Amino acid sequence: MRILCTNDDGIHAPGLKTLEAIARNLSDDVWVVAPETDQSGVAHSLSLNDPLRLREISDRHFAVKGTPTDCVIMGVRELMREHKPDLVLSGVNRGQNAAEDVTYSGTVAGAIEGTLLGIPSIALSQAYGPGTRNAPRWHCAEHHGPKIIRKIIDAGIEKGILVNVNFPDCEPEEVQGTAVVNQGQRTQELLRLDARLDGRGNPYYWIAFERRPFTPGNGTDLWALADKRIAVTPLRIDMTDEPTLTRYAQAFG
Repeated sequence: MRILCTNDDGIHAPGLKTLEAIARNLSDDVWVVAPETDQSGVAHSLSLNDPLRLREISDRHFAVKGTPTDCVIMGVRELMREHKPDLVLSGVNRGQNAAEDVTYSGTVAGAIEGTLLGIPSIALSQAYGPGTRNAPRWHCAEHHGPKIIRKIIDAGIEKGILVNVNFPDCEPEEVQGTAVVNQGQRTQELLRLDARLDGRGNPYYWIAFERRPFTPGNGTDLWALADKRIAVTPLRIDMTDEPTLTRYAQAFG
């Protein structure tokens, strides 16, 4: 099995080293194509107004001056064009990609692009908490990742589907199992703008989230992580809402 690894935290991110270790547990044919710099939050964006600069780091390790989407395209359509990958792995992200995170996430976007190119794709993220923010438990993802990926591959990934996997913030032996769950949703009341002034007195803002008690919905990725479970969520490329489509067809018919 030929595996293409990418991420959104950048070519030197520790999570990418974790992902490569996971991939090498599955295959000895592993390629790494990742952004030169941190691309967190760029979602499924393309570099249309700038050229893609490719730099070889070492054998089968490349950095791209671009987004995770650019990296997957470069890997599949250029570097591996004679023998395309059988699997795209994106991550391991520093921090969970659950609930509405998936719409912002460059990590999930790497898996989206792999799916669009017809390759089974999985996004992987390692959650952290206040006490592990500066040292996420990468060994949790590394320990459980190969088994989770094998089970997903054995079960099959249909066309137009990608799989989002989140590992909880706990030691590997503390994991309470795996939960196949829905994408959750946070309350947007937690979202705020942190207003500040620069050295010249001009205002600028940081997007931030308040830390306050929040009860995630049962059966969601947020619930699974809070319960120390590995969250596995299949996501669709086709975002059409069928019930509303039918209702609108009747309204406009």
